[in-house]
Amino acid sequence: MAAGADRCADGSRVPVLDTAEQVARLLGKPQPLSPWTLPCGTRLTPAWTCEAFRGYAPGLNDHVISGYHRRKHRCSWSAGNQRLTATLRPGTLTVIPATCDGQWAMEAPLEISHVYLSDQRLKFCAESLERAKPVELVGRLGFEDPSTARVLELLSQEAGSASSPTLFADEALDLLCLQLIRRHSAFPDNRVKSAAQGLTPKQLRLVTEYMRENLDRDITLAELARLVHLSRFYFCTAFRLATGRRPHEWLTIERVKRARTLLKDRSLRIVDIGLAVGYQTPSAFTVAFRKIVGTTPSTYRRQVC
Repeated sequence: MAAGADRCADGSRVPVLDTAEQVARLLGKPQPLSPWTLPCGTRLTPAWTCEAFRGYAPGLNDHVISGYHRRKHRCSWSAGNQRLTATLRPGTLTVIPATCDGQWAMEAPLEISHVYLSDQRLKFCAESLERAKPVELVGRLGFEDPSTARVLELLSQEAGSASSPTLFADEALDLLCLQLIRRHSAFPDNRVKSAAQGLTPKQLRLVTEYMRENLDRDITLAELARLVHLSRFYFCTAFRLATGRRPHEWLTIERVKRARTLLKDRSLRIVDIGLAVGYQTPSAFTVAFRKIVGTTPSTYRRQVC
């Protein structure tokens, strides 16, 4: 899908490729993508095998944040007067700021995942944190950062889900933005303000009742935060301080709790129970249920109900 259009010298319109299409054209083949787009146009890929590449790569429309899986290989990137060389491996990440071009040399295939992060999403994060300085990402190649690499790994796993983006994916993307601002910007700032206290009892009751009443549909961080007039970033911290859990963890527990009750009614199909508690596919329902209960919904019904 074209992101927009430019004008040629004769006045005709030339489609502007989105970042995924730009990467596909560069590599000569499409990469797998999440079937959905996160807020502000950000896209994800699951882990996939990128073939060896040597040559010039033009600047892309979005920031590209890359994580690595299993294998490791040496790689070099020359941009302007700077030449970076590193070993790409699990626990490291690469940050390619939007519009940043350069010469690349990767001599062997590598298992990789991408976040095509829109500048709009990154700026929104900075504004929500009341950050005074602008966000200008620094180019990184195979940079050692295990905690941020773990966030990239979790996002790559979410990208493989056929269902719509989850509350967890939204939380993880916010966390990635926060890490990029703190550790990988030209003006790093570890003093980003966060919520000093948890939600009040009234706020907590408002949010949790809303979640229970909407277990069957996708719930976003933005709508939860709006209920209590907080930014998404402050809301996540305040919710965790009040409950000991992140919003997506609390929501998963409530969904599984409701599912356990519904499983007692043998007239209901398991697939319909999954839909009723917010899981669009049987596999997603099974994974979430097993994580909390330790067994599958069908086994639970057979053994307990």
